[in-house]
Amino acid sequence: MIDAIQTARLTLRPFRPEDEPALQALAGDRAIADTTISVPHPFTSEHAHAWIAEHGQADSSSLDRYFAVTLRSEGTLVGVIALRDIDWEHAQAELSFWIGRAYWGRGFASEAAAAALRFGFEKLHLNRVTAYHMVRNAASRRVLTRLGFQGEGLLRQRIRKWGVFEDVLAYALLRAEYLAARDCSLMERPTRAGNGSSGG
Repeated sequence: MIDAIQTARLTLRPFRPEDEPALQALAGDRAIADTTISVPHPFTSEHAHAWIAEHGQADSSSLDRYFAVTLRSEGTLVGVIALRDIDWEHAQAELSFWIGRAYWGRGFASEAAAAALRFGFEKLHLNRVTAYHMVRNAASRRVLTRLGFQGEGLLRQRIRKWGVFEDVLAYALLRAEYLAARDCSLMERPTRAGNGSSGG
């Protein structure tokens, strides 16, 4: 079973059966399904139960690492982040995330994604992490570019959402790029007069 990850404001931990009501409430919001590729709508309690049964546990051999993104102060579920489709032979995975609408605009996606990337590159020893978003999802684009992802191309009409074929943008972050940014941040930290993370 994977361990919890702490950030300044969040805890990333495995999903538990008792998360089902909160997951259903957050993912059941049409706004979440609108800009995510894999979340169905409506997202029912049955969906939540099946999803947690499938993704709630992971071990060292699992090809996915799903985390419940919770507020560190009170344990409230605010979203989901994952490293999916881990390819051990080629040391790569896909980053996937969403944050419930009530928690938008607070930098939680960036904070959680940074922690997931640290886990992927430093614990799983990945060499490459990919990510995708619909062209119209500007919020995800801001998160990915802020974290150093580089655009790798346009996938025309890659998915169909609400009966409309949507273009998708592809991104990737390499281990060398992650390490360079991390080391630069560590070198700069003493000059920041003790400021904490902005949270993105």
